[in-house]
Amino acid sequence: MLRSSSRLLRKRSPRAEATAARRLSGAYTSDARNASLLHPLPDLDLPPPLPDHLGRSPTMITTLPNGVRGPSACIGLFVDCGSIYETPETTGVTHLLEKLAFKDTAHRSHLQIVQELELAGGNVGASAAREQMVYSYDTLKTYMPEAVEVLLHCVQNPLFCQDEVDRQLALAREELQELHKNPERFLMEALNLVGYSGALANPLIAPEDALARINSSTIQKFYHMTHVALAFEVPGGWLEEKDATIMTVMQTLMGGGGSFSSGGPGKGMHSRLYLRVLNKYHSVHSFSAFSNVYDNSGLFGIYLTTPSDFVAKAVDVAISELIAIATPGEVTEVELKRAKNSTISSVLMNLESRVIVAEDIGRQLLTYGCRKPIDYFLQCMDDMTVDDIMAFARKLLSSKPTMASCGDVDKVPAYDYVCKRLR
Repeated sequence: MLRSSSRLLRKRSPRAEATAARRLSGAYTSDARNASLLHPLPDLDLPPPLPDHLGRSPTMITTLPNGVRGPSACIGLFVDCGSIYETPETTGVTHLLEKLAFKDTAHRSHLQIVQELELAGGNVGASAAREQMVYSYDTLKTYMPEAVEVLLHCVQNPLFCQDEVDRQLALAREELQELHKNPERFLMEALNLVGYSGALANPLIAPEDALARINSSTIQKFYHMTHVALAFEVPGGWLEEKDATIMTVMQTLMGGGGSFSSGGPGKGMHSRLYLRVLNKYHSVHSFSAFSNVYDNSGLFGIYLTTPSDFVAKAVDVAISELIAIATPGEVTEVELKRAKNSTISSVLMNLESRVIVAEDIGRQLLTYGCRKPIDYFLQCMDDMTVDDIMAFARKLLSSKPTMASCGDVDKVPAYDYVCKRLR
């Protein structure tokens, strides 16, 4: 009898446990049961519903000449604003504006903006530079009207709440710490600080002393000031597009990179700095040409990483390579042809991205007042000769050099020595 009772108890125990579990769970989920998924949550602002008489929107498909169809699109808003417009009081604000994009606005919370983005499957972004700032929205074409509205609203009506500003200031401090761990990025920023004495010398990444004094009112003041800008055209930069195009090809011609690379087509393994420096001097960790082009000016040079006991030789090699570009007979037609083809290929591949195309359109409108066709720039590259490269290099070397270094700099050659070698 006892055995039968225990068997019966074992048979009934799973159901009893399930009943107990339901009772226990019901004690904690009674409130959740009252909230139906068929009705909006209380105190939640919703957009007005569409009228019932609207029909289904037609599907619009864009077909490119090569037959490829594009169901998505990117819209960008470009502002003629950047760190060059900052004053000593507002130094670093551009850096914060990039981080504060698409946050709380006068009529939308950051959460609402995120929810609308999720509904449309969209991606937003903001990038700040020294001369321009870009806000972009990438989404399906059917959501483009909503994307335009959200983009304009977020740019025109930001709140810059102090709580959010404090959060972004903390992130900016972390980014500043990471900057000092990245020598290449640190030196690219330092070159502008020592290479220019005017507005282009303003830091793009907010320094620590600027982060300590930036607050919501500082950002509001700068944000409303930068809607008006006065500029005077001077020769140079992208306004002299032929020289800027030559600089771009010359960067590819010199090339370079790290001492270790997986190689492969298009990696620049046949560039001058790879063949003449990295393959010859094994103490050099990296050796590459770079260029920073602005509307009215630009920087071109060589970035290198090497042990401190080899730095004097490495700097001397860098000077020799820059001089060689300006020397007749040094650059061959084969080298130039390879560099032009590589640059053209890189430009065309980049223009396959909707985001880059939108950025290209906006930046050209701010610089030229119109968008020049890509064929114009490709023709400039195709018409380029060895003499053009040499003439530009001589023009480059005739200007006063800019030099920046970090790490163990005791054995870095003096600036006066570098100037003397370049004469």
